[in-house]
Amino acid sequence: MVIIKEKPVLRAWSVMGASVGINLALGILYAWSIFKEPIVRSIESGDGVFNWSPSAVNDPYAVSLMVFSFSMVPAGWIQDRLGPRITALMGGVLVGGGMLVASLSSSYIVWIIGFGVMVGGGIGCGYACTTPVTLKWFPPSMTGMAAGIVVAGAGLAPVYIAPLAQYLINEHDLGKTVLIFGVMIAGAVGILSFFLHDRKIEPGKSGACGIQDHVTGDTEVLPGRILRSATFRQVWLLYFAASGAGLMVIGSLAGMAKASMGETAFVAVAVVAIGNALGRIVAGSVSDRLGRENTILAVLVVQACLMFLAIRIVGGAGTGAFTLVFLASFIGFNYGTNSALFPALARDLWGLKNFGANYGMLFTAWGTGGFVMSRISQTLTAATGGYDASFILAGVVLLAAAVLAVAFKKRRYRIMAGKYKGAEEGYC
Repeated sequence: MVIIKEKPVLRAWSVMGASVGINLALGILYAWSIFKEPIVRSIESGDGVFNWSPSAVNDPYAVSLMVFSFSMVPAGWIQDRLGPRITALMGGVLVGGGMLVASLSSSYIVWIIGFGVMVGGGIGCGYACTTPVTLKWFPPSMTGMAAGIVVAGAGLAPVYIAPLAQYLINEHDLGKTVLIFGVMIAGAVGILSFFLHDRKIEPGKSGACGIQDHVTGDTEVLPGRILRSATFRQVWLLYFAASGAGLMVIGSLAGMAKASMGETAFVAVAVVAIGNALGRIVAGSVSDRLGRENTILAVLVVQACLMFLAIRIVGGAGTGAFTLVFLASFIGFNYGTNSALFPALARDLWGLKNFGANYGMLFTAWGTGGFVMSRISQTLTAATGGYDASFILAGVVLLAAAVLAVAFKKRRYRIMAGKYKGAEEGYC
């Protein structure tokens, strides 16, 4: 059993508040579609400012997703050993520096380095510490709820970033806008990091394969052991499909909405952000009661249906702005659930002691899914001139993941019941 030393309740909620604030600052990635529009206009007008290939417009976003996710592994290791404050400070410096670099040039390579590598790595550092440190202050029965509230900060970020970015771009230009955001983010994260008080956890007893029930967690499961397990591979694939489909839509949302909403397309981004944040809170709380596997399965099936519905709505003539935003908000809601469900599932499976590194490895699925799906989506859109092929691909991937989720659920129950032969050897 995991034994957590008692501390004042007020400290728990202050840590959660600081974590939410840091994620609000680092949620800049979800507003990429606003930054992308000036780049697209420049390419289409041929003004020579952004001499990029049309199929490469999403590359800084896609690279940032990939770097974000893979930086979670070393950042998680740093968080587990040096604490959340240092990790968060590193994140703020990297994001601020990356935005500064991107603001200085319109070069494709510079944007890949600045927005793609540095911003992605900085967000990974910040994200790697906020959820782990918060979960240490709340009991296992509140894991989903606590994780949902913390990650809701990143989901809500576009609510203020999207209109502010649109205003600054209209008043100044893309370069100055990116620079302003860099300074704001670095300052906010630097201040809030000092409120991330860590909490010591006394070692507990491990179970077979690190899998126990939803009341206790295994504190001894090491990253190397997890990588050898079939459980990790299955959960990784589920996360890949669920996150990739949602990020594909979020990355191109402003472009989809522009046809019917014009310059107010940023409103769609903000509305989807609210749905994204609500999905994280609602799914986290629901999964505490109905179970992670059941909730994940339901989300995958509903999201697949929404992707197929999007073919008719987004590609249909005369589609109203309200209908488009309504659909996008539900897609955002379902996507947001993943950010609460998978860290909560990781705690159920592998405990808290090495949570930063363990969840960091699992989180590579999020970035890989976002990179692959957004890159394919941009290529298909450039080739076909529409989004239908992208939605079909996403729907098929999600349905395949739903089938895998059913198999994972059955296998988990066999392991919990002690009927899985590989459990004793640690190969589950």
